[in-house]
Amino acid sequence: MGSRQEILLTGSGGQGLILAAIILAEAAVNDNKNVVQTQSYGPEARGGASMAGVIIDVDTIEYPKVTNPSVLLCMSDAAFKKYLPRVAPGALVIVDSTFVHGPYPKDFNICAYPITRMAREKLGRDVVANMVALALINAACCLVDRDILKESILRRAPRGSGEINQQAYELGYWLYEQGLEPDRRLSAQAPQ
Repeated sequence: MGSRQEILLTGSGGQGLILAAIILAEAAVNDNKNVVQTQSYGPEARGGASMAGVIIDVDTIEYPKVTNPSVLLCMSDAAFKKYLPRVAPGALVIVDSTFVHGPYPKDFNICAYPITRMAREKLGRDVVANMVALALINAACCLVDRDILKESILRRAPRGSGEINQQAYELGYWLYEQGLEPDRRLSAQAPQ
């Protein structure tokens, strides 16, 4: 991937995608990169559409909106249907197979991971699926330094949730390391 990365994090309100985008943006700044972060969500606090965009570049960012996503995260089926048409074939599309079920169009680079299911099964909390997804995206794309991202997660995590967010971070990297078909390999021991 080139130096400019445009990332869209999409799903439903309440999944913590805006927080994930803020954390990624902070990590990019701390990694000496230029960054712009935007967000959009429906009128409902939970359950409505949610989208956050992050642009990371070593050069000056002239326009603050994501127009050509190189990475798309879809944490809900509605987000997948709405935002997939915005990416060009070849862009990385990561879907949470807990909510987004195939078959997937073959002309896109779609990688399905059971993000929320694994957060629930391994950590006992759906609420940290956003941090699992954020670590997984960074593992796949090397957007920012791994340790800097971890520091940003711990700094922005709600008080008292540092340990579980650190575990979610490790789980995201573990999921990525399992390869493109992790649903078939989950009998391996995930980090606790």
